[in-house]
Amino acid sequence: MTTEPGLRPEEEPRGTLTVRTIAMPADTNANGDIFGGWVMSRMDQAGGIAGVDRAQGRVVTVAVEAMTFIRPVKVGDVLSVYTVVESVGRTSMKIQVEAWAKRFRTTLHEKVTDATFTFVAIDEEGRPRPVPASGGA
Repeated sequence: MTTEPGLRPEEEPRGTLTVRTIAMPADTNANGDIFGGWVMSRMDQAGGIAGVDRAQGRVVTVAVEAMTFIRPVKVGDVLSVYTVVESVGRTSMKIQVEAWAKRFRTTLHEKVTDATFTFVAIDEEGRPRPVPASGGA
């Protein structure tokens, strides 16, 4: 593990591995790095999966707080996204989402970004509904 500003050398992913995928050439910008939006989309997907599990039903993303891209993701890297339900309100929940890259052809595993996503549980008509008291799956 490399030591970068803002990261402790002993830092490990926090939470449950929720999404794992490989970065492909079609996902790159003109510089050859993976689009930040592609990474954010995988993070939103992972947060949504964790939110559905916790809310025991449909959820929608309503906010993303303080996403900072620490390192680029490159073609061939395996992106692993981890989630932790940080807090639950009446209809909403905050889910901490971390994205880590296992670098292509190496054993290096580096944190590339993190953010807090807020999801709201919704009913079949798309209206907010209470999040159940217990977590489900």
